[in-house]
Formats: sequence, C-alpha cells, structure tokens
Amino acid sequence: MSFIAALPMYDWPETQAEIDMEWRRLRALLRRAGIDAPEMIVRRNADMPAVPGGIRDQGGAVIAPDPATLPPDELYRETLWRHPMLLLAQACWGPMELGLAEHVQVVGQPSYDGFEGGKGSLYSSAILMRAMKRDDVGRSPVAPPSVLPDISPTSGEIGPSSTISLVSNVDDWRNRGGSPISPLVGEMSGRTEGGNVERHRGNDASPSRDGVPIIPLDLLRGRRFAYNSLDSMSGILALTRDLEGMGQMLDIFSERIESGAHRASIVAVTEGKADVCAIDCRSWHMAKRHEPKAAEVQVVGWTGMRKGLPMITSRHTPPEIVEKLRDIWSLQEISAQAAGHRADSSTASRSPSR
Repeated sequence: MSFIAALPMYDWPETQAEIDMEWRRLRALLRRAGIDAPEMIVRRNADMPAVPGGIRDQGGAVIAPDPATLPPDELYRETLWRHPMLLLAQACWGPMELGLAEHVQVVGQPSYDGFEGGKGSLYSSAILMRAMKRDDVGRSPVAPPSVLPDISPTSGEIGPSSTISLVSNVDDWRNRGGSPISPLVGEMSGRTEGGNVERHRGNDASPSRDGVPIIPLDLLRGRRFAYNSLDSMSGILALTRDLEGMGQMLDIFSERIESGAHRASIVAVTEGKADVCAIDCRSWHMAKRHEPKAAEVQVVGWTGMRKGLPMITSRHTPPEIVEKLRDIWSLQEISAQAAGHRADSSTASRSPSR
C-alpha cells in the first residue's frame, strides 16, 4: 500500500529542513510499527498519486480532482486531505466543519505548549496591527482608514513550519465512535473590550491567563481586515465567533481582504494594504523568527483558545492502521515535545530582542 503523508500547515521555506527532520523521526516510528510510511512528504500536487476520474466519496460523487490534472508545482490541500492514500497530514478545523470531516479520520491533536497563546491542545490567534512609532504614543497604532491605499485580494499560499509538537492528551481527541471532536470544545466565553491587558515586547498585548478573548473593539472598528482564507479557523472563524460572543459581527471592519496565507496577511498590514489580521500563535512564533515584516506589527489582542490543528488520515485507512497511528502519535509526544522545546529555547537565545 503506497501511502502519502504531508505536514503542510507550518511548512515555511525557511523551516523545510526542520520539517523534513521531523518527518524522518516520525517515519521511523511508523515503520517500526509495521506501517509502510512514505520516504518523503508531499509538498506539490505532482507528489500525489494520480486518481483517474477524480477522488470520490462513498456514494461515487467526485469530491476532489485527480492530482494529475492540477498544476504540478502547487499544492491543493483540498485534494491532499481527501486523497484515498493519505496516511497522515495536518488539517484545520474550519474545513473539517465545512465537510472534510466526512472523508477523514482524526488520529491526533497537536500540543501548543511552548508557544505564547497556546496551552496543551488549545491555541489562539494574535490580533496584529502596524506597530506604533515612538512619537505615536497615545495615538491609534494605524492611520485612519480613509488615508490608507486600497488592496486587491491576493492569491497563492506561502507555505507555513517548524518542528511539529504533538498530542497533549489522547482522550481529548480520540473518539471511538468515528466522529471527529468539535473544534469548539474548550472554547472560552468572550471578554468585554477594555479588559486588563498585560503588555510585553514593547506594546504587545499578552494573552489572558484563562484563555478568554481579548478583543480591542475601539482599535478594530472601521479598519480593513486581512485573513488567509474564508475557511480558516485561526485566520477568520475564531475572531468571527469571539465578536459574536460580544454582540458584534465582522461588519465592524470597513473591508475584508483575502490574502491567501497568514504570512501574506502580516505583509499586507505592514505595507498599508490592510490594517489588522489574526494569526495563529504558532505561525506568529514563526513569523517572529523568519519574517522581517513581523518587526513592524504589534499584538493588540488575542482570540479565545480553541482546539488546534487535527492530524488526520483518510477514511480508507484500515482500522488496524488507524489504531497504530493513534498509539504512535500519543507515545512519541514526550520525546518530540522535549526536543521541540529545546529547539525553541535555542532559537530564542539567538533571536534579536524586539
């Protein structure tokens, strides 16, 4: 059985070597358990086996195109996630809610310990705006929307990465009945604007200790909001739900702009093409390491904590392999997470202060 695997959600160009190293370690564990794990992970449509006639659901309806018909050097995650030979991949709870859950099985839940804004299997998104300059103290961190240039939606993905951290509690995600866990498990109720916001890294807002949202409505109202994609939990859905919990809606923004990637959203804000964006805590951690434009934004708030990315396998994966995947995923957590924290500490010691 020729399986495929992918770790696409944090696979930025600068960290592909780290992702490859993590896959080699995981691949060794899978092979020792008797699972025919692939040599390399998928990064392009051309890396996926062809599925003549397209990928079909149990009723025979086409749910994704044949990878061989797609642009070879791009990666269509919708096709990857639905591929019948998918052994293991990161996904997102947004697409899971919108139908992906019918075609996959959840085998693990990453831990976000070690990332600011993360706790165990829960993560939150940093709400970013352009940083205030020294002579801007006491004023809004961005210019009024009327003086900012317009932007057209951009396309394409700047792939995301960093070593993958693993399950915090197997019982949080394992569901023997077959239905995936709701991403809303563990969500916190909203905090009214103007709460006690701690500051660090200059003027950055710290996430709340109890994981409730910190939404600065006075700063966000009337601004232009950039998001990576409409089905992104961290990029738009989490903020939407937190606003609804406060009796507000996305129409507090004057415009909503699809950027195509978290990294592109940060760049759009720094270039004056948007005013605000929401970036999951791990992507924000990576941006501070690898995206120079991250120095030009500040954290003004945080969404509430929710379930982080699920690890999935195809619905076609045999039950005995699914069980092994779940066991391996949970058993490797301690060593992998320890290695991840050591790497983060080492990186932090080399990173310039901001």
